[in-house]
Amino acid sequence: MSEHPATEPTPGNRLAAERTDYLTGSLADDAPEDPIALFDAWLDAAFARRAEHGDLSDPSAVVLSTVALDAAGAPSPRSRTVLLKDHDAEGFVVYTNLRSAKAREIAATPRAALLMPWYALQRQVRIEGAAAPVPAAVSDAYWARRPRGAQLGAWASQQSEEIASREDLEQQYAEVEARFADGPVPRPAHWGGLRVQAERMEFWQGREHRFHDRIAYLRTAGGAWSRHRLQP
Repeated sequence: MSEHPATEPTPGNRLAAERTDYLTGSLADDAPEDPIALFDAWLDAAFARRAEHGDLSDPSAVVLSTVALDAAGAPSPRSRTVLLKDHDAEGFVVYTNLRSAKAREIAATPRAALLMPWYALQRQVRIEGAAAPVPAAVSDAYWARRPRGAQLGAWASQQSEEIASREDLEQQYAEVEARFADGPVPRPAHWGGLRVQAERMEFWQGREHRFHDRIAYLRTAGGAWSRHRLQP
């Protein structure tokens, strides 16, 4: 009988063999009529999980997806992780350099999607809708709360632009630090908030046997929400 050597693990077969049991919770049919209320409850649970177990590193982390158009007008989706800094009935707000790729993409195609993945709770929330800059006064109010180092960084970085080295990047920061010395750091005109106005929200709760709970909310023409359970 010939001997067959054990199969060496590879990234591919590790992924195929990976199994996770989703047993942490459920999403009942009597979920709130208002998705913002459910979002707030889940956000509170995410912060509580971090405080109690420490295995949910940043409850505010959110994946922002936009659409880029090439020279021929063909769409290309792009995603990156940012931080959610505010939300209310008007929408969900992130802050960025308004000359960045994400901001330019939203200016050209003013729609976006957000994904909040709370892995430790085996939950995720998807948010989709129109996107636009927030009023300057809203950006000013948040800017005033930012740490000084982050304010200086917003001036120093030409976000998404190529730079020769980390040393050059640090030099840009040093120049901005010297420029403002010990005085206040004003908000640059090219920095501010982007709001995604939720038109669709979907809540996903992992369940056993991959038979997950999914509840979607759709905003009606009158501004109210309709609630729908989706098959997994």
